[in-house]
Amino acid sequence: MAQIMQITVGRLLEQVAKVRPEHEAVVYPDRGLRYTYKQFDDLCRQVAKGLMKLGILKGENIAIWATNHPEWVTAQFATGKMGAVLVTVNTNYRTAELEYLLKQSDSTTLILMESYRGASYVEMLYEIVPELRTSEPGKLQSEKLPFLKNVIIIGDKQFPGMFLWSDIVEMGNQISDAELDDRMESLDPDEVINMQYTSGTTGFPKGVMLTHNNIVNNAANIAECMKLTHQDRMCIPVPFFHCFGCVLGTLTCVTAGATMVPVQEFDVVKVLSAVQDEKCTALHGVPTMFIAELNHPDFDNYDLSSLRTGIMAGSPCPIEVMKAVVEKMGAREITIAYGQTESSPVITQTRTNDPIELRVATVGRALPAVEVKIVEPGTNREVPRGVQGELCTRGYHVMKGYYKNPEATAKAIDEDGWLHTGDLATMDENGYCKITGRLKDMIIRGGENIYPREIEEFLYTHPKVLDVQVVGVPDEKYGEEVMAWIRLKEGETATAEEIREYCLDKIARYKVPRYIQFCTEYPMTASGKIQKFKLREQAIDLLNLHKANSIETA
Repeated sequence: MAQIMQITVGRLLEQVAKVRPEHEAVVYPDRGLRYTYKQFDDLCRQVAKGLMKLGILKGENIAIWATNHPEWVTAQFATGKMGAVLVTVNTNYRTAELEYLLKQSDSTTLILMESYRGASYVEMLYEIVPELRTSEPGKLQSEKLPFLKNVIIIGDKQFPGMFLWSDIVEMGNQISDAELDDRMESLDPDEVINMQYTSGTTGFPKGVMLTHNNIVNNAANIAECMKLTHQDRMCIPVPFFHCFGCVLGTLTCVTAGATMVPVQEFDVVKVLSAVQDEKCTALHGVPTMFIAELNHPDFDNYDLSSLRTGIMAGSPCPIEVMKAVVEKMGAREITIAYGQTESSPVITQTRTNDPIELRVATVGRALPAVEVKIVEPGTNREVPRGVQGELCTRGYHVMKGYYKNPEATAKAIDEDGWLHTGDLATMDENGYCKITGRLKDMIIRGGENIYPREIEEFLYTHPKVLDVQVVGVPDEKYGEEVMAWIRLKEGETATAEEIREYCLDKIARYKVPRYIQFCTEYPMTASGKIQKFKLREQAIDLLNLHKANSIETA
């Protein structure tokens, strides 16, 4: 059994800064910004003291709504030192979603950037909280959001009712180091330090409460699976608001004393340049990011020879893409990780020395000190090896629960402490798991169970196909039919007939997509997950299947 560390996020950074004070911790190449571990730890202490000066207590919720700014990662470790819970806000949120999150989370403080992709975060906030325009910074009194008191803007442009980030840094001078040390001493590693709202495909998002122990140990185990050391430099283009960015990215680096090289907003050229110029040895991404990098017209002009490892996760990883990352990018020790926010987030991961077959065909085996079992859906009965069922997990990584939602918590975690993921999987005799679909992703056509993943993997082998997503659409005769949404490689053209022809005799006839739609992009969450339910909705409209849909759901 692996050793479970009992340490807070703040103490972890402090320890690494003592061991490697002059080692680079954070590098933003496009900003010319470089912090050593000592400089970064000092800055996080200063910001932690500033937050204390604002009157923020241990256990209070601080929301952050921004892309991968340096202030984001500083806030992550500053709150880790003074004990406030960092509530991460999806950068794609708009007014209704932001209002819901701020209200449901009881956040007293919001840190935000000015705007993103043409949308003004500042204007959206003023719309939700009109009182902010006329209030004194730190003294907001909002009818809609009674808990919200402080708003902090990233940048140097002043806005009514808001503190500047630099004000908080300055305020840190009014709190002594001894006061911060006392606060750090009072923190328990089993206390909640991070809260993320799951992008539920149905119903309202739920706040997943994660403790220091949850995320620090998960990060340490992820680093171990990647063989990460202080000599590694990790390019992090995945969003910090998601576990992929702030656990598999920043926190994993700190557990190993490695260097973080964040990319503020995903951009292929910035990612490839950062890997080349900073000699990054690790690169993270969802499959769509790797696809975009590999297919960039200037891909061959970049020197990516420093790459060794990294993680592809977030959605199923196509085998062809994985092979290209190994062969063309040279990331021979790239790993696949699987999990969900409720498990801090990684449950299983491949190891760097796993043979390529395992690394492309499975999501690996359980992390150290993590239990995994496959059960018959709706029961706790374990199924034999190789038989499909629902993946369940238990261990240090399982969330504390959903914030103010004991009913949903009880549904997700059974009385024996097993988290039910809602994902269908099989496990081989060596413990390696394959994710075969979501419980609700499964297509049932005329009584035949069809797993979209299987058809997707097959269609990836078509030489013209860049990306493919398979969904079930309603059908009056069979209940459901198979539909494939296909992105073609640049410059290629194809017909639906050609794709079907390719399938015949290679996969069972009932699996051959009845409907094929070519498209240029998919609806996605900000963390890069493809929203299949939206593809299904679009298909119902496009194919005018409303009548069939009403029969199906009647």
